[in-house]
Amino acid sequence: MLQLASGMSRLGTESAFEVLARANALAAAGKSIINLGIGQPDFKTPAHIVDAAIKALKDGHHGYTPANGIPQLREAVSADLHRRHGVTIDPAQVVVVPGGKVTMFFAILMFGEPGAEIIYPNPGFPIYESAINFTGAKAVPLPLLEKNGFGFSADDLLSRITDKTRLIIINSPANPTGGVTADAEVEKLVKGLEKFPNVAIMSDEIYSEILYEGRKHLSLLRFEQLRDRLIMLDGWSKTYAMTGWRMGYAVWPGKLAELATRLAINCHSCVNASAQYAGLAALTGPKDDVAKMCKAFDERRRFVVGALNKLPGVSCVDALGAFYVFPNISKIGLTAKQVEGGLLNDAGVATIAGTSFGSYGEGYLRVSYANSLENIAEAMRRFGDWLAQRKAA
Repeated sequence: MLQLASGMSRLGTESAFEVLARANALAAAGKSIINLGIGQPDFKTPAHIVDAAIKALKDGHHGYTPANGIPQLREAVSADLHRRHGVTIDPAQVVVVPGGKVTMFFAILMFGEPGAEIIYPNPGFPIYESAINFTGAKAVPLPLLEKNGFGFSADDLLSRITDKTRLIIINSPANPTGGVTADAEVEKLVKGLEKFPNVAIMSDEIYSEILYEGRKHLSLLRFEQLRDRLIMLDGWSKTYAMTGWRMGYAVWPGKLAELATRLAINCHSCVNASAQYAGLAALTGPKDDVAKMCKAFDERRRFVVGALNKLPGVSCVDALGAFYVFPNISKIGLTAKQVEGGLLNDAGVATIAGTSFGSYGEGYLRVSYANSLENIAEAMRRFGDWLAQRKAA
């Protein structure tokens, strides 16, 4: 018998990929499948970004790059953050990594160990809890409740801080709920954190450019008093339809930027060179395609919320950001996992059980509207037929 490290038994997964695999297998067997499970834009990466990567390859950018990213890309990130948030960031604080998960993992590795506590959103992106458990730290859930539009409560969060708390993770706009925390709650949190100067914060802002109804993102970077302990995670995957390019970055406090770079050297050496030039083109080039994608997401959002609220036993609060809704399915009379399985196997609609995002997700379902309006409409029709068939049985 091979003797594995104990942490491996605590390592979770991301169920969206498991559902995707099952959906693909059913599709390969001839079943009609509509995928509202996976969290990636259904748009292609804008052409000028693809062209930049091709040019980089033709120009001979085939070798290693600095572990924290090519200088011109880190400078472009800094300029983009100034444009969006009005903040001045030293490019030396920017560490470019292959996707958003790397920043999560690095931050949790830095602060997580037996005896430590890390607060994370629940329901939330499943890798938070998985990585915390892997380090041996105690994962302390921060409930995100439907009655609050799935935004966090600053008072609730602050009440969970103890002398063992090392790191707080927040995510707004949020996966899986589409919830956006109100600015007043963010400001209350920042004020309350003054009493806890030794607690670090990781703010996952990967969906910060996908907001609706004129909302503007309030980045924690705007609060100078947090800068010496704030890790701000962002990237290209969602905004620029670049999930497969594996391009993410974080802004780290000075000393932590050095440690994150050291972890990068130990982990992956550097990000693919041509992908970095693609990322540069995304930040410095036209944003027309981004606006078109957000407009399409908004149209789909309004449709799917309305359609879900017409289904018997289903209710859905409005989503304010990202491209997910989190309908309440508790009145259907099945667990979230049972609804996920029934919709996939019987109706050919892939969704994700709320419990895949934490214990507070029971009674909910994540529905991604990163699919065509036509497919979403057909999926809602199938959902309704499946509910009617259950009632008749």
